[in-house]
Amino acid sequence: MVYNNYSDFLHDRFGEKVYKLPIKLDLTCPNRDGKLGRGGCTFCGEEGGSFENSCGSIKSQLMSNMSIIKKKYKANKYISYFQNFTNTYLEYEQFVKNIKDSLIDGVVGVSISTRPDCLSDEILNFLGEVNKEYLVTIELGLQTANYRTLQKINRGHGTAEFVDAVIRAHKRNIRVCAHVILNLPYDDELDNIETAHLLNALNVEEVKIHALYILKGTIMGQLYQEGKIDIITLEEYKKRTILFLRHLDSSIVVQRIIGRAPEENSLFCNWNTSWWKIRDDIVKEMQEKGFHQGQCKGKDW
Repeated sequence: MVYNNYSDFLHDRFGEKVYKLPIKLDLTCPNRDGKLGRGGCTFCGEEGGSFENSCGSIKSQLMSNMSIIKKKYKANKYISYFQNFTNTYLEYEQFVKNIKDSLIDGVVGVSISTRPDCLSDEILNFLGEVNKEYLVTIELGLQTANYRTLQKINRGHGTAEFVDAVIRAHKRNIRVCAHVILNLPYDDELDNIETAHLLNALNVEEVKIHALYILKGTIMGQLYQEGKIDIITLEEYKKRTILFLRHLDSSIVVQRIIGRAPEENSLFCNWNTSWWKIRDDIVKEMQEKGFHQGQCKGKDW
């Protein structure tokens, strides 16, 4: 592969294929409930970053997904993935219970999606203990290193909060996966490169790359329908992704290079092209041109 693939990392770590099982809880975010702001990020819909239809207890969600994956792929090892909204934005005792409830037979790790400004030392200390027996990964939404863009998309935090969260997680030997969006309307290629440089400097272990999708009923959706923001072309997205990967340290594991969203809820998603085709096109172009992750690390262009 031309980039450090997540599935290969997990296979090397555990000796076999490992699957992430999404968990969807009834949660919110301090940027939605009034603590920091209202409405959330301008691109965030009511699903809070998760489009799974899961419901029920943590164990029942895991067991249901596990039975499907086990039957289809003969899988034996799994990662519990707390996916939607801000999974550390709740009472400490409830958070601890959620994590413990997810550590059922067959689970070898846990991934927790959250915000960089919602990580208390108490929670990090607890996860540091869990990390001694399980692979713990905190999935932090950054989106971009551009502070002004973070303001425009109403993130409710800046770049400094992300830096602080990564440093404090690393003090407990906890892995960090940064979520980034490479085609935000207010960013350009230099912002993509700077984001890669920031992740390199912080020794972030993983990254998950998103293409911006625009959902109905969101602030960004309204701006899109009013013609107040532009979306770059698919070819430009491929170019930006390749540029980002070439500047990204080769040791950083890439969970994915494009995401997806249900078409029925979207005003715009992946240029009406299958996510796997976009991924394959990016890999093919990198192979043909002799590009690979990390070859431009430390360079401005």
